[in-house]
Amino acid sequence: MIACEQVGFDYGTRAIVAGVSLEVGAGELCAVVGPNGAGKTTLVRILAGLLPAARGRVRVGDLDPATAPRREVARRLAYVPQLYELAFPFTVAEVVLMGRYAHRGGLGLEDDADLAAAHDAMRRCDVDDLEGRRFDTLSGGEQRRALLAQAFCQGAATIILDEPTAALDPAHAHAVMAALRATCADRGAAALVVTHDLNLAARWTDRVIVMARGAVAAAGPATEVLAAPATAAAFGVPLHVGTLPGGAAFVVPA
Repeated sequence: MIACEQVGFDYGTRAIVAGVSLEVGAGELCAVVGPNGAGKTTLVRILAGLLPAARGRVRVGDLDPATAPRREVARRLAYVPQLYELAFPFTVAEVVLMGRYAHRGGLGLEDDADLAAAHDAMRRCDVDDLEGRRFDTLSGGEQRRALLAQAFCQGAATIILDEPTAALDPAHAHAVMAALRATCADRGAAALVVTHDLNLAARWTDRVIVMARGAVAAAGPATEVLAAPATAAAFGVPLHVGTLPGGAAFVVPA
């Protein structure tokens, strides 16, 4: 559903992303982890078509997201960045419905299917009781949940989220990952999540891709990769991966 091959990007003479190749297929939930400055956000912006790759190739389904019409990309790919600003006082319901713009007809008006998709997405992200509130009056965590609802409302087969749980309390963070997991399982969506929460990555994702200095340091099944020496080297600290009663994995510095 989304893939890149030997992708590179430079700021001046500095390589921020250097020869990264990855693929996320239908039904997969994958995490990109790594230390600050590893190139994670730059990589996902390239995958979303917001930055042109200096080298390599990117595909979202059958499209190059950097050159395809944005409406066509939006039908296939939902992307939520780390930072999101709105210039006007939209309500939560209006923000969520923005995810449907690529599916609307010529007049751009919402139909019953759009409204149903929005209400379902708000329910899944626990913002249905906030739908009439202005987005700019919400807490940081509530805003993140509203933006995640917008991504779910979009109905795209590929989802890229940059730090989606950064401002969320533990209950909502796990609920978001569970909703992503269900979206992958039920709709065959492909999801790629940038996160610093290694416990969420260990518990919820199928695969983990570790970045360091703009390159892939390790990739593979989540718990195996998080316990790998290459991952400890990338973070500069040994990591212990264990199992809680009930089978859930956890990660702590060793």
